[in-house]
Amino acid sequence: QVQLVESGGGLVQAGDSLRLSCTASGRTFSRYAMGWFRQAPGKEREFVAAISWDGGSTDYADSVKGRFTISRDNAKNTVYLQMNSLKPEDTAVYYCAAGWIVTTLPTVYDYWGQGTQVTVSS
Repeated sequence: QVQLVESGGGLVQAGDSLRLSCTASGRTFSRYAMGWFRQAPGKEREFVAAISWDGGSTDYADSVKGRFTISRDNAKNTVYLQMNSLKPEDTAVYYCAAGWIVTTLPTVYDYWGQGTQVTVSS
């Protein structure tokens, strides 16, 4: 069992940066691939980024490539999402998730956090 807690969301202006954190409980964090997803009001949950258990492989949605960076610190049981050059269309609730493989499919992830709100004003 893995429990995930996101933090770092907030209200920022377009062009600003934010770093989201997701801290996991349990000793098995380093075995899991981790993903970030987001969901805007009235829209489906969408893939943002994912990272393999050892950080050696990453994947990004086209909409965030070059602006967002996913990373992890297994010693701290934490995965990060550095978000730069934020746009109003990045506004959403951001969720982290744990699974066995790096994938864009939310149904493959086994554990989810409660989400953190990111709001980008124009």
